[in-house]
Amino acid sequence: MKTIGLVGGLTWHSTLDYYRHINQLTNERLGGDSSARILLYSVDFSEIKRMTFTADWDGIAALISDAAVRLQQAGADCMLLGANTMHRVSGQVQQALGIPLIHIADATAQAIQAQHMQKVALLGTRYTMEMDFYHQQLKKNGVEAIIPDEADRQLVHDAIYQEMGKGIFTEATRMTYNRIIEELVAQGAQGVIMGCTEIPLLLKQEEVAVPLFDTAFLHAKAAVDFALA
Repeated sequence: MKTIGLVGGLTWHSTLDYYRHINQLTNERLGGDSSARILLYSVDFSEIKRMTFTADWDGIAALISDAAVRLQQAGADCMLLGANTMHRVSGQVQQALGIPLIHIADATAQAIQAQHMQKVALLGTRYTMEMDFYHQQLKKNGVEAIIPDEADRQLVHDAIYQEMGKGIFTEATRMTYNRIIEELVAQGAQGVIMGCTEIPLLLKQEEVAVPLFDTAFLHAKAAVDFALA
């Protein structure tokens, strides 16, 4: 079994899910009392959030690269960045490493392809929804992503930073997300990428008419596939 490196704390709420998913999937594959070999470096999210809001992506890349290199030096065989938005700097992090960084959008796109879908909705921070880094990675895998209109993008973004990132999950926000999804489905979305690793803590598959793609789970599964290959 190979060792999985995880840069977490992005936020810690979703990092808990990463740890649970990786261990559960490993145990399902190996049985008995088996669990995963994981090295975790949990960053201070307040630093990341401050640099994100000031568009200091080089600073973020340096901080996350340092964490990833420390994990590699400790014995990690692959690397996960436990957040969709932080994949904005995945290329710089990969350049600092001598081990593979498993990209969250690749893992998600493969699951979408497995369901024979080409067009899906993408919900996440404004950075994930509006910047090219995520869309381009999906396109490489033959997947087109559509996003909400300007006002709804702001609602989705604000809920992530002002609520979910702090562990707050409200019925009002869930209903807002469901409305936005319904509108995107009406525009042709065949499924929905929950492109922030906190969103799966909010949305319920039984309330949505199309498949929801849990990026944290799919990312964790890709890491387990690598570790047990």
